[in-house]
Amino acid sequence: MDMLWSGWGDPVRATPLPDTVTGLLRDLLGVRPRATGPVALDAIPVPAPPLTDAALRALRDAVGDDGHVRTDAESRIRHTRGKSTPDLLRMRRGDVTDLPAAVVLPADHDDVLAVLRACAAHDLAAVPFGGGTSVVGGLAPERRRPFVALDLRRMNRLLALDSVSRTATLQPGLRAPEAEALLAGHGFTLGHFPQSYEWATLGGFAAARSSGQASAGYGRFDEMVLGLTLATPEGTLEAGRAPRSAAGPDLRQLVLGSEGAFGVITSVTVRLRPLPQTRLYEGWRFASFEEGAAALRRLAQDGPRPTVLRLSDETETLIGLAQPDAIGSPGARQDTGCQAIAGYEGTVEDVAHRRQRAAAVLRECGGTHLGEEPGERWVHGRYSAPYLRDSLLDAGAFAETLETAAFWSRVPELYAAVREALTATLTAAGTPPLVMCHISHVYENGASLYFTVVSAQGEDPVAHWAPAKRAANEAIIASGGTISHHHGVGTDHRDGYVQEAGPLGIEALRAVKRRLDPAGLLNPGVLLPLD
Repeated sequence: MDMLWSGWGDPVRATPLPDTVTGLLRDLLGVRPRATGPVALDAIPVPAPPLTDAALRALRDAVGDDGHVRTDAESRIRHTRGKSTPDLLRMRRGDVTDLPAAVVLPADHDDVLAVLRACAAHDLAAVPFGGGTSVVGGLAPERRRPFVALDLRRMNRLLALDSVSRTATLQPGLRAPEAEALLAGHGFTLGHFPQSYEWATLGGFAAARSSGQASAGYGRFDEMVLGLTLATPEGTLEAGRAPRSAAGPDLRQLVLGSEGAFGVITSVTVRLRPLPQTRLYEGWRFASFEEGAAALRRLAQDGPRPTVLRLSDETETLIGLAQPDAIGSPGARQDTGCQAIAGYEGTVEDVAHRRQRAAAVLRECGGTHLGEEPGERWVHGRYSAPYLRDSLLDAGAFAETLETAAFWSRVPELYAAVREALTATLTAAGTPPLVMCHISHVYENGASLYFTVVSAQGEDPVAHWAPAKRAANEAIIASGGTISHHHGVGTDHRDGYVQEAGPLGIEALRAVKRRLDPAGLLNPGVLLPLD
């Protein structure tokens, strides 16, 4: 099943906003319904693919000529851009300026190498395409030449499983639920559950350094990767042959987060965990974001660390976004203070032990126990926020997210600076926003901040967001944060990444790019500026 071409996920799951919410948006933010709705997919004029007969023949020879090279309008539209709010707004108005010339579906590593050779021979760029869930411009390369979307969905097999070492080797086109089902059949889990879980792929997780909602217990995806294979225009790169090594710099780290700019990940070897015997999630309330953050820091630094640990600020708690599937419903909480979610997965004994000790710490830090109901509601709605965004767009609101991370000592400054940048910029544009935030991932030395912004769309919602996003990026860099904690770089964060990495760091990465992809075919302009 394909994602909704102009929105998120399965359209059956999208529901209109309750009247109470649309009324709140109108009264609080001045949101008004749009005069016209999204264009119909079959009404979008699509130019003929800019491919010569020789190029088309070479692509078909690379992957086989039975439907694995697609040039029809719908396939190309469905592979245009990702799922950021500006991406969706452009799609809804029929803007397909980032349209690929073709969609190519390789079956294995050798097919990918053959496609890259065909692209090199016919001056085509190539953009790896997994679940299509990028929200940072990772699927819209700078267009100096036609490009093909390299859709990896046929590469969806479990290649090997080592139950003694607790590792598995999987192909990159596996969606996360498919991977979990395959591993569960052997009694294991990855434990990687980002908000994009239902649609994103393992290759995308590795390419963007994804971090799942249970990272406090299972770790980030880049921490799970023990080995990988990369197909490049210059050949094959293998990285990782042992759990740890002192054999020089770790080449896996060069590939993780490279976003298809150096090559196409064709397999990943990951560490596994046993399926948990039990899962338990519960809610806590703190009087302030500062107090709650201090409690989370205590657990992150001194333990015991829950599997899931997150904290909504006062605004997010009041609005109810901590439970996005319940917004506007009679059962939705509208607590004062800040709501935290603590979740535990593992053996029965381990969960009981960690929960008891963590509860003592949370109470000592001023937390009030809310019971399991808020935690279970969060679990039930943990993947629903992107559907809520679609409903907000339908109602005429603008809704977008951004994220960052910093050391604990810088988190308060970073939180205040980003909120101020977003509020001041959008208010000056005549669309005063509602800015909400939560701590989404915790570490011994710091934490991530995940912001949600809602405002009226204004006359041109894409143009209205650009200066606010730019101001937020500048605030992040100035406050000591990283330009992205888990969304990735793409084109949206590229300038911030250049500042973060510094001139020498960028030149080192350019040297890698020139060696692995000398013609600049792979995802041009994504991650690194063009020469």
